[in-house]
Amino acid sequence: MGLNMSPSDAPIEPKSLEDVERLIQQFYAPGQSQESGRIHSALQKVQRSPEGWQLADALLRSQNDNVRFFGALTFLIKINHDWDSLNDQDAALLLNTLIQWLIQLCNSGAPKVVIKKLCAALVSYYLRPSGVWKQCIRHLVLCMNDGEVIPVTSMDHRPPTSSVVPSLSPTSTLAILWFARSLAEEVGKAYSSSLQTHKYYNRVSTNLEDVVAVLDYSMKTTGGANPRVFEESVSCFHDWIGYAHRAWVDKAVLELGLLRQLTPLAMIALYQDDMYGAAVELFTDVLNNFPAFFTKDDFMTLSTLLTNSKAQDILSRLKEGDFDVEVMSFARLLLAYGDAAVQDLAQKTDDAQLGQVLQQLLDLLSCDGYPGVEDEICPEAMEFWITYTEFLIDSLFSAEDQQPIWMHSARRHIEAVIEACWVKIQYPPEEVVVTWDSDAKTSLKTFRGDVEDLIQSSYTLLGVDIFGKFAQLAIQTLQSHAWLQLEATLFCLNALSDSVADEDMVDHILSNLFGSSLFIDMTNATASIPAKTRQTAVTMITRFTTFFERHVEHLPAMLTFLFESLKAPALATVAARAISSTCSTCRKSLTSEVGAFLQQYALLLSWNSFNDTYVKEKIMGAIAAIIQAIPADEGKLAPLSMLIGFVEQEFANSMKYKEESQAENYQESATCALRCLASMGKALQKPDDVAIDLEEGNVPQSRFWREGEGAALQKKIIQMLKELYGQMSWNSDVVEASCQVLRSGYTEKDDGLFVFPLSVTVDLVMASTTDTSRLDYLLDTAAVMLNRQSADPDSGMRHAASSFLIHVLDLIESMTMNNAFDPEIAASSIELAQQMIPRYLHCIIRVPNIEKLFEFSLDCLNAPDILPKRAAAYFWSAFVQKHELPAEDTMSIEVAMKQYGPRLCHILVRQIGGEAARSELDVFAEPLKRLVFAQLQAKQWLASALDNDDFPSKKVGPTEKRMWLQKVINLRGAKGTNQAVKDFWIACRGAEFAYA
Repeated sequence: MGLNMSPSDAPIEPKSLEDVERLIQQFYAPGQSQESGRIHSALQKVQRSPEGWQLADALLRSQNDNVRFFGALTFLIKINHDWDSLNDQDAALLLNTLIQWLIQLCNSGAPKVVIKKLCAALVSYYLRPSGVWKQCIRHLVLCMNDGEVIPVTSMDHRPPTSSVVPSLSPTSTLAILWFARSLAEEVGKAYSSSLQTHKYYNRVSTNLEDVVAVLDYSMKTTGGANPRVFEESVSCFHDWIGYAHRAWVDKAVLELGLLRQLTPLAMIALYQDDMYGAAVELFTDVLNNFPAFFTKDDFMTLSTLLTNSKAQDILSRLKEGDFDVEVMSFARLLLAYGDAAVQDLAQKTDDAQLGQVLQQLLDLLSCDGYPGVEDEICPEAMEFWITYTEFLIDSLFSAEDQQPIWMHSARRHIEAVIEACWVKIQYPPEEVVVTWDSDAKTSLKTFRGDVEDLIQSSYTLLGVDIFGKFAQLAIQTLQSHAWLQLEATLFCLNALSDSVADEDMVDHILSNLFGSSLFIDMTNATASIPAKTRQTAVTMITRFTTFFERHVEHLPAMLTFLFESLKAPALATVAARAISSTCSTCRKSLTSEVGAFLQQYALLLSWNSFNDTYVKEKIMGAIAAIIQAIPADEGKLAPLSMLIGFVEQEFANSMKYKEESQAENYQESATCALRCLASMGKALQKPDDVAIDLEEGNVPQSRFWREGEGAALQKKIIQMLKELYGQMSWNSDVVEASCQVLRSGYTEKDDGLFVFPLSVTVDLVMASTTDTSRLDYLLDTAAVMLNRQSADPDSGMRHAASSFLIHVLDLIESMTMNNAFDPEIAASSIELAQQMIPRYLHCIIRVPNIEKLFEFSLDCLNAPDILPKRAAAYFWSAFVQKHELPAEDTMSIEVAMKQYGPRLCHILVRQIGGEAARSELDVFAEPLKRLVFAQLQAKQWLASALDNDDFPSKKVGPTEKRMWLQKVINLRGAKGTNQAVKDFWIACRGAEFAYA
């Protein structure tokens, strides 16, 4: 039974030229969307037909512009697709036809779009490999002048191109300009990545002198008489500079001097209103991308143009907030000049003209409006000043001991730039900000980030003085209650925080600032201070925490401000972070105030709106850090009991939410309780900068938290942990937080509140199933615990390792029995076993049914997922090595290797022999290297695998296999094995896989 095709689906098949013309007119007519696809297919079919050449010629005879355009397009398509069907005689005839049509279309006043399309066809003809039409520009000029096609061979006897161009009509001149533009553009597209680039550049360059002749006349004489020709000439000049740039980059032979002589003519267009746009685009683009094209005289002339009265008028409009096209074009030309002449602008301080240019570049930072919102040019101007600053820094370093004499003047410019930026980064009033969309807010934020980078860079040039000026400015704006100016000033000081970190001399500057009314004013809730100002003040505290560690006299006012800030939702997060960093850094100075901290936190908890988990865990961690600095465990007990009491309240809330079936609140509260515990545990760890007591090994370890007065408190924590984990092991946040609580005690060598018995971790791990969320993280936590001891593990740790292995075997069996292979669980299970080698290798050997692990890990080497495959490879890499063990354990390992070694080698050989992906080869190289180094039987096992009938490749024979094996054995696990693996894999897969 055939398919019935509706009339609307049937292909259109034109029978005559009239049918084709009708379809073309229908295709370009508006409102033909339903039919356009079928019409396009029909027209494309006739274009591609052998009769397409004749069709193109016939269509150009039409009086309809759309039909004539399609005729020119058809010539273009036929040249691109069917060139090889032409012999030399046909190609010569085609060229004559195309040029004759170009003459006729120009003489008949055909539309620009038709003539340009025919020019594109001529360019495509020129780019054909035969290369018979070499002097295409001169030939076109002569033909257009004569009104008929002349033989190419007769050109040597004709007058120079420069003598003929003045006789051309404006239309003919335009056609040649369009052709020249298309030629420059298309050569770049077609051959920018060609291996024969130089060949084509040299070929096109033979036309350069003729192009210059055309442009020289058309730009000299037609500026006022025929603006259209002049504008097209400028654009053509632009395109040929682009072509010259590509040739210059590729080091092709090109006489730039010919094109350079046209630059003064193009500059004339900058004085003409109707030519200004095209000229500005030309000079801006060339300055940005090919400044080497311009001569020193060109730069001097441009600097004059950029500072004349017209330029001053445009700049005035720009500063008043006029960002129309002409104004923005001028600004971008000025910036392009700045980037190209940055060296002269910095060094030639006695050049008044360049000084004026530099001042105008500075003025671009002072336009009305907010950066990126109303003021569009300010962010672009910042890029120039960053470049200028980087040039100064490079010059400073390269000058070594003796600074350049112009550096002092350049520094003054940087100071002026920073002052202008200080004004531009100031936030508007809140009533303005609320009217902005997200793009406007992002624009100002991005600009402030650029200013921050500039200020950081400027410190190399300006030193501590710039920091002192901003600090003084901060005090001034504080006294005048200019809050948004104060915010901008504090922002600038924050930008310099890393730069002055090692400068002791800034301490007195900061003391003056922090000893002022800054924190008192910021704490005043009744003052109408913008939230942004308070937020930046909080951020400043986090940037200068080491200062407060040295000057604790400022801590009370600062911390009062931070705790007050916690009540404001917009400030709570950054304030909590500041409190955390401050308490961690200054813990020893705050131990006497721990009671006040606990009272402040209790007061905060009484606020109904205080329910941010992040803030709670940060504050509890901060208080715990202070408690850690209390010398005696007995002194820590009471404040820690109060802290744990806060957690117990959170725990009780979660239980209440559970009873009330408020699932979301239940999960949030449970997670909050665990994260607070984790934050406390981390904060109670002994700081890294604590001096090591060389005699501590002789001091009996305290059992205060395990068996003494603190034991009850530790039991409370463990009970909450087990209960929440037991109820919500399906919740990833709860599992992660539970693991973090456990991990917080692993790094501690001494007894502590969060140094739990090993059984706590063992119980949580053993309670997990394949349905437990974040099981991979839980198993990794078990590995972290096992590896916490640097010495030989004790019996408790060995028992824990055995328990973990038994559980891993249970997880493997569960996945196998239920046909529920999970790549992440599989990888994590094997990784835990691998982490036990070599410290707990004896446990692995002695665990019952350990063969399940060996079998499973071998299967994972063939798994499609990279995670279990990598884990299994690393497991076997560790297992096959030689280890110092008791004789009984050594014998057990030898038995295991005798049983599983041949199969391991068989899998490795198959993978390396072509089954593995290229990206996996380094993974499989690891166990191979360890095998050949540590196992005497490895060569025999590998040889047997290579000779096996199921070897995946037929592209390598016995000789190649034998040679590869001998090479691997000789390398004995050295790094060169990886390359040998890759080479063998390529040989097995085929040379087409030998990419870089």
